[in-house]
Amino acid sequence: MSYTVLIPQSIDEIGENYLLERGYRIKTCEPTIDSLKKEVADCDAILARTVPLPAEVIKLAKRLKVIARHGVGVDNIDIQAATEMGIYVTNAPFCNEKTVAEHALGLIIGLAKNLVYCDKELRRGNYSIREQITNIDLENKVLGIIGPGKIGTLLSKKAALGLNMVVIGYHPSRPKENLGNEITITNDWNYLFSTADFISLHLPVTDKTKNIVGKKEFSMMKPTSYIINTARGELIDEPALIDALKNGAISGAALDVYSKEPPSKSNPLFAMDNVILTPHNAAHTVEAKKRMALCAAQCIDEVLSGNKPSWPCNQPACS
Repeated sequence: MSYTVLIPQSIDEIGENYLLERGYRIKTCEPTIDSLKKEVADCDAILARTVPLPAEVIKLAKRLKVIARHGVGVDNIDIQAATEMGIYVTNAPFCNEKTVAEHALGLIIGLAKNLVYCDKELRRGNYSIREQITNIDLENKVLGIIGPGKIGTLLSKKAALGLNMVVIGYHPSRPKENLGNEITITNDWNYLFSTADFISLHLPVTDKTKNIVGKKEFSMMKPTSYIINTARGELIDEPALIDALKNGAISGAALDVYSKEPPSKSNPLFAMDNVILTPHNAAHTVEAKKRMALCAAQCIDEVLSGNKPSWPCNQPACS
């Protein structure tokens, strides 16, 4: 029997070739709810990037056995609906952690050295910007990591060993895994926000973490501090962030993710010189895209071959 795999958004050809070589039929569609509803009925698997897969789509997929996420976060998938229908949801947890950690570190350096603003001013002919703005060293500056998981821990090593930064990580209880000597764990939320010079977010979005950083947190931060978010935009109360930036409560921000994606052209963040913005592409290196595509394809093949996937995010009701 030939199985059909729906791929709504383009992936690296290594993933497609892996499926084609094993006899799977690949089907594409527009990454919209309406298009998914029309095309999902005869599909056995979905290889999903950021396309939303709510219950209304999943429940139309009577043949569906697996949704393989091209990446780590699965907040765009209704896992409960999938579980109830006996559908595996998988992800690729080890494919982009180094890549995102590098991106976060680049944003930290960009903020400290005002790289984007200086580039813009120089292109306008303002060579005097070199006398008008002052950058900072990163050595001995405190980096606070909210969510010291795989990405956060890698970032801590790069910052501590490469730049001699002091790293503290927030964890509500002592983490089970050994995070290394580069990071000191605290369970004091207020302490981290009031102490850190740079704060980097590395949490999934849940009911508990949505808007977890808001007006209170920005009021605790030093006026010389910065916040970086390469995780999910919903972690930050965006209006509160905009107010903090406008009022000088913090010095700047670097964002790869937004409360609404794509962000509106009228978003005030676009007009701010103390903000670095990237288009949710922290994981989009050549190497990481290959790894994510291949891992997602492998999970599909495992499930459709009658095996348990290597990286399940749920335990389907009838598995």
